[in-house]
Amino acid sequence: MHELSICQSLIKQVETIAQERKAQCVTLIVVGMGSLSGVDAQLLQNAYVIASAGTVAEKAELIIEHLPIRVKCNQCGSESDALPNKLVCKQCGDWQTTLLSGNELMLMSVELEKSQESAVVH
Repeated sequence: MHELSICQSLIKQVETIAQERKAQCVTLIVVGMGSLSGVDAQLLQNAYVIASAGTVAEKAELIIEHLPIRVKCNQCGSESDALPNKLVCKQCGDWQTTLLSGNELMLMSVELEKSQESAVVH
């Protein structure tokens, strides 16, 4: 299950952000994920519980935002949404497209808590 190693890397990144900003804990983590990322959202949620145990993010909520698949047509230059198994141009129907988004997995924001105040980092 590579989702656990992904979560461990995510937690390291979040801990670094929290340490740099002198936060006591993390309350919210938002991750953007495309359906072509190769990561299963439910397995990522499950692995997060294990990876965050004993860290500043232990009680943080993990929100996964699903990002759209977008392609650019190599023939007509149009950009459009696409389906995972049908990366064709919606404008002209050509199959020669370049993937613009939908395969990413990225940390989008972190909500930190400092003593009595909270801060959102994007």
